[in-house]
Amino acid sequence: MSFPEPLTRLVEELQRLPGLGPKSAQRLAFHILKAPREQADRLAAAIRDVKERVTHCSVCNNITDTDPCEFCRSTDRDQHVICVVEEPQNVAGIERIGEFKGVYHVLMGAISPLQGIGPDQLKIKGLLTRIAEGTISEVILATNPNVEGETTALYLARLLKPLGVKVTRIAVGVPVGSDLEYADQWTMHKALEGRREV
Repeated sequence: MSFPEPLTRLVEELQRLPGLGPKSAQRLAFHILKAPREQADRLAAAIRDVKERVTHCSVCNNITDTDPCEFCRSTDRDQHVICVVEEPQNVAGIERIGEFKGVYHVLMGAISPLQGIGPDQLKIKGLLTRIAEGTISEVILATNPNVEGETTALYLARLLKPLGVKVTRIAVGVPVGSDLEYADQWTMHKALEGRREV
């Protein structure tokens, strides 16, 4: 069965979203079709609004609707500690725990030679500029615990240590509530490597 052209186009556009296959896209398209006009208008306005108003912070590259972002302009944050992450969504993950009180620097990716991404494609120059100002006491490398994230963290550590700033890496390892028998070799290696005295 073929659908009317506008519905087919909506399904095709929804399929472009990550994690949505043809059936999920079709289900969402029919949900939007059945929804009241006001709800569909609000969705369309929200999409348009995010594209028009959300940008990247000129200091840390995080997403924001004001520049600089709320973290960079906050007097309640420790402006001497920078947590380096790969993507803006990583900031939300760290903020969710509510323990980190410093500021962020978003690289907008990770070093991945197979995908043609080298250090020059990342937002490293801004980080170096912030450190050169002389007010940064610690840089926490919170890149993902995968090959690309580890490569990026090692590259940054070698680059930053000579600048006289303390460079630390987030600990990775066995998640709380899991069993050791299910941990893979990499996870166990990182858990043992990141052990601390009790």
